[in-house]
Amino acid sequence: MLRYRLLLSLFAAIVLGRAALKRDWDGIRARLGHGKAQPGAHVWLHAASNGELASAKPVIEALLAARPGMKLLVTCNSQSGVALAQSWGLCARLAPLDLARASKRLHRRWNVTSHITMESELWPNRLLSCPGPVLVLGGRLTESTAKGWRFFGGLQARVLHRVAFLSAQDPDSRDRFVAAGLPKAAQGPVVDLKALYTPPDQHDAALEAEFSRARTWLAASTHEGEDETVLAAHAAARKQDPGLRLILAPRHPHRAEQITRLAAAQGLSCARRSLGEPPSGAEVYLADTLGEMALFYRLAGRVFIAGTLTDRGGHTPYEPAAFGDALTHGPDVRNFRVPFRLLDDAGAALPIEDAAGLAAALLSLTEEKAQQRAGAAARALLAPEASADELVSELTQHMDAAAK
Repeated sequence: MLRYRLLLSLFAAIVLGRAALKRDWDGIRARLGHGKAQPGAHVWLHAASNGELASAKPVIEALLAARPGMKLLVTCNSQSGVALAQSWGLCARLAPLDLARASKRLHRRWNVTSHITMESELWPNRLLSCPGPVLVLGGRLTESTAKGWRFFGGLQARVLHRVAFLSAQDPDSRDRFVAAGLPKAAQGPVVDLKALYTPPDQHDAALEAEFSRARTWLAASTHEGEDETVLAAHAAARKQDPGLRLILAPRHPHRAEQITRLAAAQGLSCARRSLGEPPSGAEVYLADTLGEMALFYRLAGRVFIAGTLTDRGGHTPYEPAAFGDALTHGPDVRNFRVPFRLLDDAGAALPIEDAAGLAAALLSLTEEKAQQRAGAAARALLAPEASADELVSELTQHMDAAAK
């Protein structure tokens, strides 16, 4: 524990020093567990930032639906995470540093009755000083992080013995937690929270009449450097399948003009959604808008998951799989290594390296039945072991047991 305290003190000095240089006095108070607290008992939920918090939204909604009177305090390590929680109407603030006094202060001032923490955010002082049960969702423990814990001797085992319930993000993380000392009674189902995604009821009757799902493919959230490959693959595939349609959704819509020029260089006509241009007759429909990805997943029977041909680590396979789309992707999948490995090993996704490979993958899925089989396999493989409601049932059981 001494090693941890020394490193934490150095880390705290850096964080507080930076905040002081910015004259962020409210941030400093929050980092030390100070600030105005609301009355009443609270469940403290902590997530590192936006991504972790967003993945927990189905569980948060299910928890508040099951316990309408519950008071929830959300903390994040970033202001953007705090802002996201506040946009949902939740009480949120910056997380305190894992200093013993700061952790105890927050527990006391907010009358914390239990602590829910996300993924890798297992902070020793917070967990060891929590007056109620400690519950972990989407627990993640990489091999390198497990090795790092060994530097602190038996601290990790002490922390894990304080955990009442842990739902790991993947089987490898579960096994590492168990090997590190997680009690058998605390072992929950393996659930990547991103797999709890539920497709929103987003429709556009005009577009649904325009695009045949079996004849349409989507390049989802492309980055600069990927559009050339996507457009070249589309041009090549259309030579054998002239009726093939492409919806190209760039990650950053401001690149629309550039993509339009790239399409023209491939001899492809392009219609832009942001300009209200009708897709009829266009070989490429440029989905240069935000917040409509669910609509485009619904329109296409085949999806290329972008961010996988550059150094971005790849975007989520869970969302297109939830729509039953047949999936293809490039080699860089480090952000979602485990689900992509499951998909590839089972042949439920087609990995590609370049435009020729992407065109071949698209043509291998020309038949609607082939698309449906691949989409159904992907959806089944990425289905979580437990639903949000089932996870909430586990959480509330532990909360109720501690309250007795």
